[in-house]
Amino acid sequence: MKVLPFSIPKPENTTLLFQEDRGDNFFAQLHQHEEIQISCILKGEGTYYIGDSFGQFKKGDIFAIGQHLPHVFTNQDSGQGVHMISLFFTPDAYGSGFFDHPEFSEFQNLFEIVKLGCQLGSNSAESKQIMCDMRNQSALDRFLSFIELLQIFSRSRLLPISSFVIKKRFGEEEGNRMRKIMEFTFAHYDRKLSVSRVAEIASMTPNAFCRYFKQRTNKTYINFVLEIRIGQACRLLKQRKDLQISEIAFQCGFNNLTNFNRKFKQLKKLTPSEFRQGG
Repeated sequence: MKVLPFSIPKPENTTLLFQEDRGDNFFAQLHQHEEIQISCILKGEGTYYIGDSFGQFKKGDIFAIGQHLPHVFTNQDSGQGVHMISLFFTPDAYGSGFFDHPEFSEFQNLFEIVKLGCQLGSNSAESKQIMCDMRNQSALDRFLSFIELLQIFSRSRLLPISSFVIKKRFGEEEGNRMRKIMEFTFAHYDRKLSVSRVAEIASMTPNAFCRYFKQRTNKTYINFVLEIRIGQACRLLKQRKDLQISEIAFQCGFNNLTNFNRKFKQLKKLTPSEFRQGG
């Protein structure tokens, strides 16, 4: 199983990589890379983990992920497959200081926002069309479309995702450790989880693990699990109208409805009923 750091394979003399992923699942390992990534979901829905944040993705969503920012997209097992198109590039792909020219001044703030990861909150239909059109374009036309896409991003409403910037690359040992933590948590979030058990998975003492996790994700492990549970609850509230709120609470790892309602409102500023009704 691959660990966090990996290189995006690029054809020789390619500065901007266009990649199309289609199959049963997305690449399901938490990973990071040198390039900025812009991805559009054409098919599939599920959960993402970007930086220190957990959330839901669906068809039509467009994300920008900064350099070295750990991330993973995990689709729901619907049997319908997934489809994503992505661009990979670095700010100096076209030469050092290329984007520092006055003509690109509006991109500077965009590159800062992208460091945290963001989701396009407006103009997504136009951006999706541009990215789809890039599939059959020449290198020059693709570059011009890329600049147009950056311009749209810089003038659109962007929704920041992570709350902190990754300042270093994870080495192989640390990458394996974080992968084990994430995989165990995603597989067992609906059950009772103890810090001591997860610390054991990470081959650390509970105190050392708590410090380690907080330093690398900017949140406690307990809060991380809570976000996963609430995120899954949001998905079920929207997709499973046949389930009672109490059933959803128990399916997502909460042992009583009162605690679920309280925690849900703390994170979402709405009650589960209000969220289900579209409030």
